[in-house]
Amino acid sequence: MKFVYVYILQSEAFPERFYSGFTEDLQLRLTAHNHGCCEATKPFRPWRIKTAVAFSDRSRALDFERYLKTGSGRAFCKKRL
Repeated sequence: MKFVYVYILQSEAFPERFYSGFTEDLQLRLTAHNHGCCEATKPFRPWRIKTAVAFSDRSRALDFERYLKTGSGRAFCKKRL
């Protein structure tokens, strides 16, 4: 079974900065963020994985990632994750 991961990264240099995304290869995606391949995360390198959730259903993973990028999703992350 192939999993899709929704992840939350935390900047090590700027601990108040977070980034959420989804991927099928968590370690490869973290490496890409830390090598500056993503313009949104490049200025805040290095990153570490704060939370990762595995989904067997890609559409549910995408829905959860979209939720995390909303105001209530960010509040949920701060309080629960």
